[in-house]
Amino acid sequence: MTSQSFFWDRIANHYASQPIGDEASYQKKLDRTQEYLTSESRVLEFGCGTGSTAIYHSPKVGRILATDISDQMLNIARGKAKEAALNNIDFEQSSLLTIDSPNESWDVVLGMSILHLLSDKDAHIRKAYELLKPGGVFVSSTACIGDMGSWFKFVAPVFKWTPFLPSVQVFGVESLKQSFTQAGFAIEYEWQPEPNSAVLLIARKPNG
Repeated sequence: MTSQSFFWDRIANHYASQPIGDEASYQKKLDRTQEYLTSESRVLEFGCGTGSTAIYHSPKVGRILATDISDQMLNIARGKAKEAALNNIDFEQSSLLTIDSPNESWDVVLGMSILHLLSDKDAHIRKAYELLKPGGVFVSSTACIGDMGSWFKFVAPVFKWTPFLPSVQVFGVESLKQSFTQAGFAIEYEWQPEPNSAVLLIARKPNG
């Protein structure tokens, strides 16, 4: 067990019990994502947490593989999926960088509220690009703390030196978009409800 998975295992039950902070924005992100889904879509989500997003999209797609580093988060997600009687969604304990999956095997990759919690966002964006089929899309929602007029952006770098707390990265929207384009993506859609809120990016891997 890593220090990161230990943290998320410890807070999983509390996390699952908390209401969504901005329900309207979350719903708009779900609806916008579904414009890119079909009944044949193969969807990979990393950092799925307790599975809410994957479970919501499950009835609209062919298959979803939802991954997370926290076993306890996944246990909660599996219970929710079983209660909803979903049979096209699988949960797996892994990170995006260690997943056992062939390149160019997914139509859609989801990374919701996760890129700012990774020590190397660029490596994960490149991996998403590799895993997508030509023409596939990467949907992400990311807190760009570097643009936020908040004391937290000055405190966040300290987290990586604190055992058992998640590493929080500080970067802005333009830096994030540059990471996508440098990986080869073309950004098709960008939406940020408010200046201090997470930004939704939908980026496509070119055909051919």
